[in-house]
Amino acid sequence: MHFCILVNSNHVMNIGFDAKRAYHNGTGLGHYSRTLIRSLAEYFPQHEYFLFNPKPSELFHLNGNNIHEMLPGNLLHKTLSSLWRTAWIKNDLEKNEIDIYHGLSNEIPFDIQKTGIASVVTIHDIIFERYPEQYSRIDVEIYKRKFRYACEHADKIIAISEQTKRDIIEFYKTPKEKITVCCQSCNPAFAKKVDEKLKQQIRQKYSLPDQYFLYVGSIIERKNLLGICKAIYLLRNDLQIPLVVIGDGTKYEQQVKDFIKQNGLDNLVIFLSENPLAKVASSFLRAEDFPAIYQIAIAMIYPSFFEGFGIPVLESLWSRLPVITSNVSSLPEAGGDGAYYVNPNNAEEIAEGMKRIYNDKIFADGLKEKGWQYAQKFTQQKCAADVMKVYEKLKIEG
Repeated sequence: MHFCILVNSNHVMNIGFDAKRAYHNGTGLGHYSRTLIRSLAEYFPQHEYFLFNPKPSELFHLNGNNIHEMLPGNLLHKTLSSLWRTAWIKNDLEKNEIDIYHGLSNEIPFDIQKTGIASVVTIHDIIFERYPEQYSRIDVEIYKRKFRYACEHADKIIAISEQTKRDIIEFYKTPKEKITVCCQSCNPAFAKKVDEKLKQQIRQKYSLPDQYFLYVGSIIERKNLLGICKAIYLLRNDLQIPLVVIGDGTKYEQQVKDFIKQNGLDNLVIFLSENPLAKVASSFLRAEDFPAIYQIAIAMIYPSFFEGFGIPVLESLWSRLPVITSNVSSLPEAGGDGAYYVNPNNAEEIAEGMKRIYNDKIFADGLKEKGWQYAQKFTQQKCAADVMKVYEKLKIEG
């Protein structure tokens, strides 16, 4: 290891982050980055946090006395901002005397190990290694190179679940001592009870039905929206409760829509992200309206085939919203004893869960309570402290 950081624990660290996702991404990687940066800045205010952002953002802002946004300085770096982010950034890291650089989403700058700056990378999942057919060939090649490089050259790896840690060891033969599991937290807004008045406003704003089940996530094969639609078809005579879908997709989304059309489920599946207001409302695009949308719902349905973690599960637990999720990969880690587990390949099991949560209020309330208790394992303070321990360890080893 080439870096040297003073061991004195009072030493103020300059911690740099790859903040591209924090400023520009509205899905899981963005939520992870923003929540972690804000938590570190709040609970460890003695350090300085430098957010390296390839280009200015209209959508997300991160503010604080110890948070500094760093944009590319010269015209060449601004023009070729992705090259700046993956290679040229090293000069800026040295100039700002960065002690530790944290790649928040699966990659680190090329040759950072030659600068003497310690590096950490968060690996969220390596699903493309397991299901390459669900990605384009070029994406699989790019991801393989970036992820493998990061796992090989970062000084420490943070995996967001035991499942991801096992996968890194299996696919990249990374020594397990190099990997620490630091679970993620979610936006604290989900934990706050939304008052009835605001719930009504949000319901009217997006024309939400009186009762609905909820699905949040990209509309891709692995996340299994088709499985939920099959369950809704099975329930069509017992339970005419619509599903509200938040998320976008491509080819697979069309497949799902074809199934809906062929089986006359048009009134039972609402693609909220296609609502004209949702497309433009910054409060939707920034997910600020989501806590209310979660808290009005009957249950979150998230029967994914494979996840690195599964943040909508945790958001639901914090929202006291019952969750139906899969009994595979990392999802039992995310849901603990606060979720209803199903085989994602079995639409009957999904339907059974929907029916039970809808009809059995005592059972549903029990899930809400257990879910809330389990969510306490993932507070922002705890997750920030786990990550800070990784930084501290690097400091001592230096």
